Amino acid sequence: MPKNFVSNKDETVRMFKNDFLEALSRVHPSVPLIIYVPVVVYVLYLAAVEYSLSFLTILGLFVFGVFIWTITEYVLHRFIFHFKPKSQLGEKLHFIFHGVHHDYPSDSRRLVMPPSVSIPLAVLFFFLFKYLIGSIYVYPFFAGFLVGYLFYDITHYAIHHFNMHSKFWLEIKNHHMRHHYLDPNKGFGVSTPLWDIIIGTNFRLKKEEQKAN
Repeated sequence: MPKNFVSNKDETVRMFKNDFLEALSRVHPSVPLIIYVPVVVYVLYLAAVEYSLSFLTILGLFVFGVFIWTITEYVLHRFIFHFKPKSQLGEKLHFIFHGVHHDYPSDSRRLVMPPSVSIPLAVLFFFLFKYLIGSIYVYPFFAGFLVGYLFYDITHYAIHHFNMHSKFWLEIKNHHMRHHYLDPNKGFGVSTPLWDIIIGTNFRLKKEEQKAN
């Protein structure tokens, strides 16, 4: 099997000549939590206090938001992050958005989405969901969507830097490791293999591997 990474060390390559742009491409794994946990709390406050939505309504929309995130995660990873335009500019953009992670999968500063990307996406998704489900119900839904995103980001960091011991977390980790080291055209779910199983992009393990798991 050909080597499909440059380094497994916690190191990276410089992507931009401009120091400011280079800094924007690196992020500490705690940053998404610092940015989005207050947003989650605030939109849940709006749902419960300002708009007096019932607990069951909030819970149902919250869970639905998490569910929609899992689909979004799969679609973004498969069709956006792994889209490889044939032009030279397209190849550079692909490397910046995702290729660098496959070349340097253990780089701790490029394992979660930088705010320069996640904030514009969050704003875009918020207004899209507001248009689709309304200006009140969007708040508990968006809280669930953001929690799903945070779970994805933190899980992605943990997969590459934490030792997993439970069977559940080992399976999540192994699923993503196969994406990196076995076949990058399969295993697009990071926080869950659900949509890989449903859509048919999951890995077909040999009997020996299934017994080992």
